[in-house]
Amino acid sequence: MARSDSAQTEKPQVDLTVNGRLVSVPSGSSVAAALLQAGIALRESLSGEPRSAFCAMGICMECCATVNAIPHVRTCQVVARHGMEVVTG
Repeated sequence: MARSDSAQTEKPQVDLTVNGRLVSVPSGSSVAAALLQAGIALRESLSGEPRSAFCAMGICMECCATVNAIPHVRTCQVVARHGMEVVTG
């Protein structure tokens, strides 16, 4: 039986933990993309609005989070790896 095109192009998944929640994303995704896919905000604005990655180039600093106990990591510039622990805030 032939596999469908989507099954042939499907990437392996990477599992990481974000704020204690397991998130699975395709291999090669950035941490910021993982957060966006999971619907997890990186922080809140002063008015309480959820904020996420803005420029996706590492310039604006909107995507900073703690990754593997390292604070202020630009998540748009980091490839998600299996077992990573991310804390937003």
